[in-house]
Amino acid sequence: MNNKILTAMFIVLCLAIGYAPLQAGEVSGKSLPVITAAFASKELIPGHTWKVYLKSSDPDGDMQYIVSVVYQPGGGDYPVSRTRIGEENGKELDGYIYLNTLVPEGYEFEDFFTYTLTVQVQDKAGHYSKPVEFSVTFNHRAVQEPPPAGVFKEQALGPILVNLHPFQGGSGGGRTRR
Repeated sequence: MNNKILTAMFIVLCLAIGYAPLQAGEVSGKSLPVITAAFASKELIPGHTWKVYLKSSDPDGDMQYIVSVVYQPGGGDYPVSRTRIGEENGKELDGYIYLNTLVPEGYEFEDFFTYTLTVQVQDKAGHYSKPVEFSVTFNHRAVQEPPPAGVFKEQALGPILVNLHPFQGGSGGGRTRR
């Protein structure tokens, strides 16, 4: 029985030692991208463009994508959006990604709906930054808050490639949050 306990303790210790570099932002001696600052308005008029500001860095200079997932209550997760990061921003990234909330069917359905956006930065080796999460509530009387003065560049980094759609209730066939 003592051998089983010692073996279990050894396995836990090995896992903890192997996990330590991940906590420090490294995988196999390679630095992970890090989102150092982020901001997005919490309210938006339906049909307007939502700006999500990001600053991120990667000592290796190989950031490749901004990966975004939009979640709609009652509808689930939309497909993953990958916004390519230009070579000039591979080491330092500063600006905003944006989500167009105008839909062909109209946007009245979005009033008082709250959507959630999760964003990560991915490097060329496939490593991801820790995620940041934003929520936005659509309201016809909303005013999109600007980012804190002097913190972010007013530079478009690219779109969040998701087409919002009206909630289709009652069928039970919608996507679900994982």
